[in-house]
Amino acid sequence: MVVVMKPGAPKEMIVKLEKKLESLGCIVHKSQGQDYCLLGLVGDTRSIDQSQIEANNYVEKILQVEYPFKLASRMFHPENTVVDVCGHKIGDNSITIMAGPCAVESEEQLLTIAHLVQKAGAHILRGGAFKPRTSPYSFQGMEEEGLKLLRKAKEQTGMPIVTEAMCVETFDLVNEYTDIIQIGARNMQNYALLKKAGKSRTPILLKRGMSATIEEWLMSAEYIIAEGNTNVILCERGIRTFEKYTRNTLDLSAVPMIKELSHLPIIVDPSHGTGKWSMVEPMSKAAVAAGADGLIIEVHHQPEMAISDGAQSLKPENFAKLMTSIHKISALLS
Repeated sequence: MVVVMKPGAPKEMIVKLEKKLESLGCIVHKSQGQDYCLLGLVGDTRSIDQSQIEANNYVEKILQVEYPFKLASRMFHPENTVVDVCGHKIGDNSITIMAGPCAVESEEQLLTIAHLVQKAGAHILRGGAFKPRTSPYSFQGMEEEGLKLLRKAKEQTGMPIVTEAMCVETFDLVNEYTDIIQIGARNMQNYALLKKAGKSRTPILLKRGMSATIEEWLMSAEYIIAEGNTNVILCERGIRTFEKYTRNTLDLSAVPMIKELSHLPIIVDPSHGTGKWSMVEPMSKAAVAAGADGLIIEVHHQPEMAISDGAQSLKPENFAKLMTSIHKISALLS
């Protein structure tokens, strides 16, 4: 339920109504804009007599929220959420590029790639220190040593970093080093991890699960926001379908759909979305044209030697070419 206040409603009357609604057992989330004030109610609203609320001279109308996600809903929060990462804003109608290797493999590898993507115009450095892999025998990441290397790359380049936290047990460790904590596709419905992320105030990059509907994805975001962390960035990374020529099926229709349903920023991962480096540039262009707030792209200076995901990693020269194309498309859309 959303209570829409009339323009110019006195602050003291809004506070009075908030207290009344809270006394009825609801959690009230106020969304205040320049010309509007919305009171979003979370909880069991069946006991509320709507006619009494509508009788208030300062209430314009009451809206029923048709979606199970409320805090992530644009109805609760009409204005776009802008996530600030070390002074860099995501969701403010600019395009944010996160780039780097799939996995941190060595100091030389990471620092080489970090300087190259920075030179090409990337804003945030990505790299996996903890790697969830399908096979228990595959490379699992350098763990804390990898996190230390990411910090060193940040010190040298000034770029904030994004890396994945795989479980509750290692969440605090990852949080010590990173600027954005990624929750991967396999963990999208790891509710203990989502709640832990919600108790943090570090920005969270929430990837869509490989078989998740948009509603399930937004409900996972709801878990994080409900715990108090509103700094959530969504990431479309492809879903599992019957198609075998690509690693996943990149669902770019999710971008405008999320924009309609939610106030949260959304970026696209064309690397995991296709699994083929040759498809990264065209799908990146399409993602930006569809309205994405940014991209997260895998880059490796020696993809043929990469420990993981070399087939979907761009070489630095191809990444630089992509950045030129993105700037052109962004200029046309602005």
